[in-house]
Amino acid sequence: MDEKDLIQKSQEGNEEAYGILVETYKTKVFHMAYSLTLNREVADDLAQEVFIKVFYALPRFKGKAAFSTWLHQITVNHTRDYLRKSSRMRQVPFEETKGDLSIHKDEAEEREREEELAQRKKIVHEVIAALPEKYRIILSLRDIQGLPYEEISCVLSISPGTVDSRLHRARKMLKKKITPFLEKEGGRQ
Repeated sequence: MDEKDLIQKSQEGNEEAYGILVETYKTKVFHMAYSLTLNREVADDLAQEVFIKVFYALPRFKGKAAFSTWLHQITVNHTRDYLRKSSRMRQVPFEETKGDLSIHKDEAEEREREEELAQRKKIVHEVIAALPEKYRIILSLRDIQGLPYEEISCVLSISPGTVDSRLHRARKMLKKKITPFLEKEGGRQ
């Protein structure tokens, strides 16, 4: 069954077809919510809420835009609403991920590298979290989710030119804020 058939059957109330759509897109929705909240538990809750919203809104989906674009738009809007309602500064949770150390001879050296990488990731997350919302969203959609400009344009209801200029400004702001950390660590720009 192709996506169009799944959407049609879901609109007719077929829960199995809707379940397949959820399975297909749940990771993307979670990552989108996570990239804006930087909190796994919140992102998981938001993703579930998005799919509940989508279930009830699906009968109104007319297919003018791609389903994925429509879904991204709902995800972005729902996450924005959550962030506005919570009216609090986002704290950046940080979880270390450990690789398989058995292939490395010197575990202490590897741990040091991991800690350095973890620290850099933490800095990047904190810097991104400090950016204005419109720049966090544009970075997430393009650089994390990998959406093309046209789809971002539809999701955010802005022109492709505005997508390009916001993305340019966001990357410039990110570089400006990260450069002092890199220089402090002796890193390169």
